[in-house]
Amino acid sequence: MASTPITFYLDFISPYAYLAFETLPRHLAGLNVSVRYEPILFAGLLKHHGQLGPAEIDGKREWTYQQVLWQAREAGVRLELPARHPFNPLALLRLARACSATGEVDRTMCAAVFHHVWCHGGEAADDMDRLDKLVAQCQPVRSPHDPTVKQSLIDATQAAIERGVFGVPTFAVHDRLFWGCDSLPMLRQYVSGDAWFDTDRQQVAQVASGVRRARGAT
Repeated sequence: MASTPITFYLDFISPYAYLAFETLPRHLAGLNVSVRYEPILFAGLLKHHGQLGPAEIDGKREWTYQQVLWQAREAGVRLELPARHPFNPLALLRLARACSATGEVDRTMCAAVFHHVWCHGGEAADDMDRLDKLVAQCQPVRSPHDPTVKQSLIDATQAAIERGVFGVPTFAVHDRLFWGCDSLPMLRQYVSGDAWFDTDRQQVAQVASGVRRARGAT
């Protein structure tokens, strides 16, 4: 039987994407799946939808850090906050894509970059000396500054937007999207063939839109 393909949309800037990355194997244990890792620019999604990231909103910023630290403790995952956040993740995203001739990114590469950001508390993820060491460790086959590498990130982000992706982490299976690390149990049930997913969309489609606010309106 063919495995079920899952596309994991991620950005290394997201602590939730990191937690999902670390806990994904246990949530998919025993299932016949194949996972494709797709780094994209989270800021590109936010710009498209006219939104701010959680770390750009007072109150939500502090809650985000508290929550991910607690979730990491509960999951037994090492997570240490960087010196600065948010930061510009472009160098990390391009490096990940530069480590293969085709732009495919494997789990080992994702782990190296995620750990660079989230396992060195108090250090800046965008520090140039640290970035240089990460590049030397990863040994990319193309320069992260290669125009084809940059374009592959742009293309992947646009393709994600066209698929309906609005945040990271997102897991795409068939024509379904599962958003957030808390959606992993739901993802498992879908891949396992839970019959509930035969009717859930019908229920959702019956809900009419009520009030709509213009972007930026109060």
